[in-house]
Amino acid sequence: MNFRSLPAFFLLVILASCSEKSKIAPTPPPINVTDYVVEPKTIPAVFDFVGFAESSHLVEIRARVEGYLEKIAYDEGQIVQAGDLLFQLDPRQYEAKVEQAKAEVAKQNALLQNAILTVNRLTPLYEKKAASKKDLDNATANKLASEASLLAAKAQLLDSEINLGYTTILSPITGSADKAKLREGALINPASNSLLTTVSVLDPIWVYFTISDTDILRANQQTADKSIILPKENQYTIKIIFSDGTTYPHIGKVDFSSPTYDQSTGTIQARAVFPNPTGDIRPGQFVRVKVYGAERPDAIIVPRRALMQKKNGMFVYLIEKDFKIISQDVSTADWYEDYQIITNGLKAGDRIVVDGINKVAPGMIVNIIGPWKPLATTTPTSSSNGMNQ
Repeated sequence: MNFRSLPAFFLLVILASCSEKSKIAPTPPPINVTDYVVEPKTIPAVFDFVGFAESSHLVEIRARVEGYLEKIAYDEGQIVQAGDLLFQLDPRQYEAKVEQAKAEVAKQNALLQNAILTVNRLTPLYEKKAASKKDLDNATANKLASEASLLAAKAQLLDSEINLGYTTILSPITGSADKAKLREGALINPASNSLLTTVSVLDPIWVYFTISDTDILRANQQTADKSIILPKENQYTIKIIFSDGTTYPHIGKVDFSSPTYDQSTGTIQARAVFPNPTGDIRPGQFVRVKVYGAERPDAIIVPRRALMQKKNGMFVYLIEKDFKIISQDVSTADWYEDYQIITNGLKAGDRIVVDGINKVAPGMIVNIIGPWKPLATTTPTSSSNGMNQ
């Protein structure tokens, strides 16, 4: 053998050995995944806003007469009933004025009785020519003046009694009473510091939210192209979500929407009314407002966990008939429950990977172990910040 050919011989042996090893390398098993078959579905279109609560009946409790605040008669921050005593002003000066007015009424009544007697005495004398016509006319005029003076005195008495009544300040409604603005001993002047407190009705309670002109125009466009169907006669159902994510158990209804835009914000204000029997919602509280009632017919939706993010958008992994994986770009809109709404890229019948998505790549073969199932406890929600679903 030619020793010069030995290196070439060993090289051929090594290459042959590597070739044999590559031929017998095991094929990796298919990746187990769950799948989801795309099909059009009619789903709710949920509109999402930020709202704030307000009393459905807010009353400012104001003093209507001047006087020293003698007593605060209610527990601040608690529920008061209609007719409960809230404040008591010093009534003494008004009691004195009532007594003065009563005395004036008695005086004018006495003068009237005297004038009546005078007319009654002069009338027969005049008929017998024993009294002049002028004397009778003067007596009659005096009687009429006394009647007018008595009416004025009675009116003054009524006014004095009303002012005396204003020193006792009662709650006109049943509601939650705020703290007192002034304390005992303060001089109350209706012209400067008449506001004493406020009483707010909590049940029912109002929740206000605003809708932008952009959201309204978009909703109108979606209604025109029938991608959204609005409820008849605007019979929306309203739910609210608290800051901790819990859902308020009672359902609200829209009872007002402004006919004009607010020029400073470009929004229309709407109001929903909610029962609030236990006072869980307080005036001034911010909440998330969910508006239900509209529908999105024949929507293409996929599980949100099936979506993957890349630099210029979103994509999903499609499963072809031979169980091979390919990447498919998609356009997304909003989401509903566990699903994302797809506006472009998928069609009915497409099969996509859900569970196991982080283990696959284009070109791989997968083994479908079953269909993906959403969580049974899912609560309908929306990521939208307006009427843009």
